[in-house]
Amino acid sequence: MRGSREEAAIDAIQATRAYVEDFLPEDEPLLAARRRGEEVGASPIGPAGGAALRFLTTLIGARTVVEVGSGCGVSGVWLMRGMPKDAVLTSVDIEPENQRLAKLAYREAGLSGFRTRMISGPALEVLPRLTDGAYDMVFCDADKREYPEYLTDALRLLRPGGVVAFDNALWHDRVADSGHRDPDTEAIREVHRMIRDDERLVPLLVPVGDGLLCAVKRG
Repeated sequence: MRGSREEAAIDAIQATRAYVEDFLPEDEPLLAARRRGEEVGASPIGPAGGAALRFLTTLIGARTVVEVGSGCGVSGVWLMRGMPKDAVLTSVDIEPENQRLAKLAYREAGLSGFRTRMISGPALEVLPRLTDGAYDMVFCDADKREYPEYLTDALRLLRPGGVVAFDNALWHDRVADSGHRDPDTEAIREVHRMIRDDERLVPLLVPVGDGLLCAVKRG
């Protein structure tokens, strides 16, 4: 009987997760971008996480956003759909093919009127060249082992009241399992600790998709 109850509880959790992911269905431009991303081995942010990004950019009126890892356009489409039409998205990706696909996704989504700045190169080399305090939001979805360094750069780049967000904050349910001690999982745990313990930040861990860790930089 106990096993049946546990199985039922797991099924209910999985059904709830599926409901959350499907709550705001993606349209064809996003679905196409996601398919192309998966074909080249990218792992774009999920639909619920993307909706959260759009919500955040709309909420704070984000006009200048940096994304680290383009997701072949999926995250950029979600971000820009919440940004004003004269806003600027700076997209950093080490893979030129991912950026080519991102540009295609933007065109298919009718976002060509947005100003986008695509920068190809390692994030830890690109981010230091960006202007201090000039950005409303920084979204990170690239090398998990570099997440702590991305946070350090983000705190410098963000204006007071700006938001930093990290995808894969639950890392396939490994972060909550102390038995997982691989470098990626440990780096994500480290950025959790850094955000939680930094008095300059107001943190929030949102269990959508693979987890979205957010924080507001205090004024």
